[in-house]
Amino acid sequence: MARKTGMLPYTVEVVDDDAAVTAYGGLPLVVEAMRTLAVSEQVDTHLGLRQRNHGATDAQKAEAMVLLMAAGGTCLTDIGKLRADKGLERLLGYSLPSEQVLWNFLNAFHDDALIEQARASLRPGVVAYIPSENAPLQALGGVNVRLTQSVAQRNGLTRATLDHDATVCESHKQLAKAHYKGGRGYQPALIYFVEADQVIGDEFRDGNVPAGMETLRLVQHGFASLPSTIRERFFRADSASYDQAVLRWLADEQRLGAPAGFIGFSISADMTRELAAACAAVAETDWTRVEERARETVYASEVEFAPGHWPKDAQPLRYVAVKFVGKQLDLEGKFPVKHLAVVSNRRDLSAEALLKWHWGKAGTIEHVHDVVKNELGGGSFPSGKFGANAAWFRFALLTYNVLSALKTFALPPPMETARPKRLRFALFSLAARITSHAGAVVLKIGRRAEAIAGLVASRLRLAKLAPA
Repeated sequence: MARKTGMLPYTVEVVDDDAAVTAYGGLPLVVEAMRTLAVSEQVDTHLGLRQRNHGATDAQKAEAMVLLMAAGGTCLTDIGKLRADKGLERLLGYSLPSEQVLWNFLNAFHDDALIEQARASLRPGVVAYIPSENAPLQALGGVNVRLTQSVAQRNGLTRATLDHDATVCESHKQLAKAHYKGGRGYQPALIYFVEADQVIGDEFRDGNVPAGMETLRLVQHGFASLPSTIRERFFRADSASYDQAVLRWLADEQRLGAPAGFIGFSISADMTRELAAACAAVAETDWTRVEERARETVYASEVEFAPGHWPKDAQPLRYVAVKFVGKQLDLEGKFPVKHLAVVSNRRDLSAEALLKWHWGKAGTIEHVHDVVKNELGGGSFPSGKFGANAAWFRFALLTYNVLSALKTFALPPPMETARPKRLRFALFSLAARITSHAGAVVLKIGRRAEAIAGLVASRLRLAKLAPA
């Protein structure tokens, strides 16, 4: 029964679920991208979890997870919002799995035995550990890798810059561990393939695991996952990667499985007492001004430094010192001075150019952290189970990668750099009517809305990517 319920000139009438309309006319593009790029096929081939949840395939459950995050959902309960849109399900061609089915799906990525195994292997006095991944979680990571490889190959990329960084994700779950910022949560680490705009590797970690703990494994995974078409390799990271094992591996030009051998890298150095003294000893005439900032001036200089742990028979590394000189006098009447340093094996760039290249990481992987945590549900966790949360976060990364591929291959130029919140507003939330004609489902949207969203052209571009 219709009732006047507000100040505007309309009434609200509640009817039975209507499959003739949808509030998400553009959202099925996400699933079309997953299927065109073989993501759904890879999930069904490698996860092997269907027998645990009868009814929905692994691909349908993965598609539901990605749709949920792409639409702005931050918890499994939000799947009810999409399931209530019967027009959306009609466009997809199947009923979205229920919240309980998705709970069971996520729980399949958890293994208590692996947690206990990691705890049992701890040395006395050590409390931080990184559990191994069970087979489904590894398979899900492999899906992300194969998507990234496909994107890189379709774009004809021959150069790869991999950025490494960890990020703190707050969580109030009872089993979440304390992190260095004073709260509780998790601290996953990522490897981001800059040129492809894809996360090619990740390792989910408890909040108490230091960012610099066992970083080499993920770094090696990132480079091993690159497609064979890549000929130039580069790496950037903060001081979490300033580790002898990482430095030696990156500097080893004879490593197996790396065509051309060389990986050009830059890593923020730990400011040990010895390195700080070497930076402070640089003559004033040797500093080159890099840039002027609002509150400080930045200078750079080559500095002679050889860390004690570096092998004497190895190629010396290049250290570039950075000096920040404040523009406001301190209490002692002096301009405050701060030193940092970057270590690298790249000698093709000036000190100034090397620093600017290194600082470019702030606009790449840190942007990914922001989007994944604040716009794709990666900053909230649904479970108290470590493996389930690891899968949830990995699905957030998969969503990032799928949306990136969608923007690259299908969406019109104004959308190429759109963040998820923009995609939701301009594309995914298209109101539309659904009809049938000659046995085919027809989506009807307004001409003005289509002019903004470019839905028809985007679908045509995706169709051209599909194998014949």
